[in-house]
Amino acid sequence: MLFAALCAVPAGAQSVAEMAGEPTVKAAFEVIKRDEPALLAEQQRICEIAAPPFQEAARAAEFQKLFEGLGLNNVHIDKAGNVIGTRAGAKAHPNVALAAHLDTVFPAGTDVRVKRLGEVMRGPGIADDCRGLVVLLGVARALNEAKITTSGTITFVADVGEEGLGDLHGMKELFGEGHGIDEFVSIDGTGASLVNVGVGSYRYKVTFKGPGGHSYGNFGAANPIQAMGRVIAKIDQFEVPEKPKTTFNVGRVGGGTSVNAIPFEAWMEVDLRSADVGQLNGLNEKFKVAVSEAVKEENERWHWRGAVSAVSELVGMRPAGKTFDTEPLVRTALAVNRFFGESEGLSEASTDANIPMSKGIPAITIGGGGMGSGAHSLNESYDARDSWKGTERVLVLAVALTR
Repeated sequence: MLFAALCAVPAGAQSVAEMAGEPTVKAAFEVIKRDEPALLAEQQRICEIAAPPFQEAARAAEFQKLFEGLGLNNVHIDKAGNVIGTRAGAKAHPNVALAAHLDTVFPAGTDVRVKRLGEVMRGPGIADDCRGLVVLLGVARALNEAKITTSGTITFVADVGEEGLGDLHGMKELFGEGHGIDEFVSIDGTGASLVNVGVGSYRYKVTFKGPGGHSYGNFGAANPIQAMGRVIAKIDQFEVPEKPKTTFNVGRVGGGTSVNAIPFEAWMEVDLRSADVGQLNGLNEKFKVAVSEAVKEENERWHWRGAVSAVSELVGMRPAGKTFDTEPLVRTALAVNRFFGESEGLSEASTDANIPMSKGIPAITIGGGGMGSGAHSLNESYDARDSWKGTERVLVLAVALTR
């Protein structure tokens, strides 16, 4: 009795267990299990098509062909580079989007060949988000072969710009005027994770400039790198709360031409994050004050000789957001997880779902099954044990949301 109650979903009186017992859904499960070896081979193949930041076109072109081969409707690549295709239901709405991102964090020229040993594959991006991408394919194929019909429409999206300085520009394009999406599910990473809180961020590149000069002959002039060092020291002293988790990081620095030259330029990249809008904005203001004060201190230290300046360029802004646990989308996703015996609770992260969340559109991010490790490293790995369960979970969720 308790299990049946836990599996109740907001889609009418039908439970997840009842829906999973339908002949067409059971047939879809059989397709997914049967096709998992081929899907894993596809995961490896797709991952070996390089997709550096802002250079996802080759992988996108491949997904356009794959979506067309699955019989999706109106398959196209939009202005941002997202690949979009729809599986029509009896009605246009509810329109539920299933998405996974094409891009990786790895620069052009990275060796993206995947090594496989038994159930484990290793290679850049093999879990994040090559797994999510092939789950899209597996769900669409199983829906078709099992002849599952839905009342609403499912929109499949292979999107760009999720990682790093991509700044979610694919999602910003997708959720532009007239998008028509009612609920959004991002498949990102592995396992059975369920993210309903979007961690927001500000990302800056700060450039410090001065006249520079000889380290001995021009000694006494203000120094852009030393001004930058003052800023970094101030950032290191920021007090931030543990809850809501709020963070800061100076991730990259550069500048200077020689050990015996006062640099004429230096730069740093800074990441500020929080799931709380108020905390994030407060941290942002503290950062701006730190830059201003540090430049002033450096110039005053050297009596304004060869004064330095700083320009802060906002290179990324991810809005914070939340889909409350009372929303039907979250309740349904939790019920699906429980049906599959998954105990992972709700969590927070910075993902594609940030954009729809910030616009008041119910959105979550879920794992694609299996187990991943070493994300964003050259030694990233994906363990495919029971990986088919991830595809089944996504299929059941998609069907439940479009009933």
